[in-house]
Amino acid sequence: MLRAVGNPLAGLSDRELVVAAKFAEGMTYREIGETLFIAPTTVRTHLSAVYRKLDVRSKVTLAAFLADHRQQDLSQALPGSLSTDESGPPVVAVLPFDNLSGEERWTRIADGLSADLIVDLARYRDLAVIARQTMLSYKGRHVDVRDLGRELNADYVIEGSFQVDGQMVRIRVQLVDAHTGVDVWTVRYDRSANNLFAMLDSVTENVINVLATCHGQLANLRRDAARRKPPASLQAYDCYLLGLEQKHLFTRESNKEAIRLLARAIELDPGLARAWTALALAHAVDAINGFTDDVSGSIESWSKCVKQALALDPADIYARIMLADLRALQGDIEAAVEEHDRVLAAAPNDADSLAFLAGSLALVGSDPKRGYELAKRAVRLNPYVPWYYGMLARCSYVLGLHRESLVALRQSAPDSPATLLFLAMAHAMLNETRQVARINARLKDEFPTFTAEVFISTYPVTNPVAIAAIREGARRAGLA
Repeated sequence: MLRAVGNPLAGLSDRELVVAAKFAEGMTYREIGETLFIAPTTVRTHLSAVYRKLDVRSKVTLAAFLADHRQQDLSQALPGSLSTDESGPPVVAVLPFDNLSGEERWTRIADGLSADLIVDLARYRDLAVIARQTMLSYKGRHVDVRDLGRELNADYVIEGSFQVDGQMVRIRVQLVDAHTGVDVWTVRYDRSANNLFAMLDSVTENVINVLATCHGQLANLRRDAARRKPPASLQAYDCYLLGLEQKHLFTRESNKEAIRLLARAIELDPGLARAWTALALAHAVDAINGFTDDVSGSIESWSKCVKQALALDPADIYARIMLADLRALQGDIEAAVEEHDRVLAAAPNDADSLAFLAGSLALVGSDPKRGYELAKRAVRLNPYVPWYYGMLARCSYVLGLHRESLVALRQSAPDSPATLLFLAMAHAMLNETRQVARINARLKDEFPTFTAEVFISTYPVTNPVAIAAIREGARRAGLA
């Protein structure tokens, strides 16, 4: 990544930039350490280096310094924020929201809503977000989105409005392509004005998860652009996005393609931590679903990729969840549960993390009810991602909510052997024999080596309640 020539921030390492930004935002040493999975003493060491390199003496001075210099040139950004080529993560500008109600007090609320979006979007390493101070200069100005995009080198602009009518609030949010001026996503929320701040938090969380997660609108748009490129011109980030998409189809063929694309991403950029994480996930999918004849080899590759991902980025949430599952696979359930707790504390509002963690809590840990609640929350935050429903279905099944499990399974990856297994078991528990026979035939024809015991041993399922529920369902379905 390039930083602006002459910018003092260019002398800081990526980790020092992250620590400095979080400290300037008001986080304590302990909070920064928990977020980045490093010790508070390590945070202090990084900050000492930052103070020395920038010649600052206090948090206030540091915050002012960062505000003054981070926007000197858009090619200087926090790690993971701005790519120097069009195949990298997108640059997003959030305009101050319009107050359509007239009263000044609602202007402050509208400003707060757009500010919250900026802060929360900036937490996603796959996005570069223009600073709030820069965007405030556009408040009240009627500018063409394409002109704004050129001025700020932005790919997308988020704009919105806030309107109050009696006890009801209407919030509109639009995502606009800054190159063409075309709306690519829009949503309207009509909510009660009672408990206003809780409502605003809910709206913000929903917008963030629909837009910014690895299955969000911005990632989808980037994938569409990558698919239009000739294969020979794909960059590392393009391969990563396309590989992630293939992985989440959960078929033997798509997972094989995911591994190829993600391996290519790493070949092009060995330092792309998220590609290592995604490749670990693809190897895990291979093992868990019986897509490979060499399960032990897939598990070994899964483990190696997780270690490399965490060496590059100790704060990678998904790598941390996979590390927990590997700990369980090695028999250290206590370490797995502790890792799950740390992950939840670090990412309480990210739908991808919540859904991923839900399955681990229900099957690996010993808290299926908590996993069920997290999966439900993930679906509420972003209802458009099929694999979230797969995790919700597994949690529901373990809790004995078989009908609810079936409803969720019908919205998850339809060709996954794990989906078919849970469908057969849920139908069997409801004595729906015709459906069981049809699914069994498909499992035996398409996935002859995949069994309930393969799933239990490689997921790994270590929660005794979950093991008993799966074995009973498999027995009733004739799959034992």
